[in-house]
Amino acid sequence: MKTAHSAQGWVTIMAWTLLGPLFCVLVAVVYNSVTFARFTADVRSEAFSAAIVVPLGLATPFFFYFSLKLRELASVNRSLGVLAATDGLTRCLNRGAFTALVKARLNALVPQGSTICGALLVIDADRFKDVNDRFGHHNGDVALTLIARAIRSSVRTGDTVGRLGGEEFGVFLPGVDRLGAQIVAERLRSSVETIPFVADGLAHRLTVSVGGVVFENRAQFEELFQQADERLYAAKREGRNTVRLAGISPTIGFAIADA
Repeated sequence: MKTAHSAQGWVTIMAWTLLGPLFCVLVAVVYNSVTFARFTADVRSEAFSAAIVVPLGLATPFFFYFSLKLRELASVNRSLGVLAATDGLTRCLNRGAFTALVKARLNALVPQGSTICGALLVIDADRFKDVNDRFGHHNGDVALTLIARAIRSSVRTGDTVGRLGGEEFGVFLPGVDRLGAQIVAERLRSSVETIPFVADGLAHRLTVSVGGVVFENRAQFEELFQQADERLYAAKREGRNTVRLAGISPTIGFAIADA
């Protein structure tokens, strides 16, 4: 695997290539100064020269090679970490990575005034079995990638998007109030609705139902997901291709004010 190094990466490599041999030279000079202290000046001079030339000749390529390989290994490990957290089809976070990241972000939210606010959306493609049955799973995968792209293009910078499984997606919106969450949810619903999906020469309309919960206090992911999932089922029951949001009471912790 070929790995491209950034400018900062090359600075680190060159720093190790310079400082490593210099350290070896320092050790060798100190050692030879002590070892050959009782020898003649000519011997001490040769020992001093050897203490500089030999470490530089041997250690410089050694430190360059191993610092290069260590940087490549670190880059590969980062890439593997991204792959492990990413859904291979849609390029969204997978369920495990999405859940872990949202939990971490919930714990790290900073109060805005007297509230800690945000929203969790759960999105599901409507009648997606019909797409697979009519056009085959390959075209179904194409439709899913288009839906995922529409969702990602509709959220704000800093929002978190994940594929929860099948044709279901999750979006975490930190720092939004109810109106902000409604705007984002409607925007992504509308964006999916306008996807020009054509399979086998036939146009097919793609839509999603969106359920969400808005919070104004510390909340647990499991609680938010349960409430958002219930709103999603409400959207399905009420005709699909729609958004249903609920708010969580900051004091009693259940869904209120359905919309």
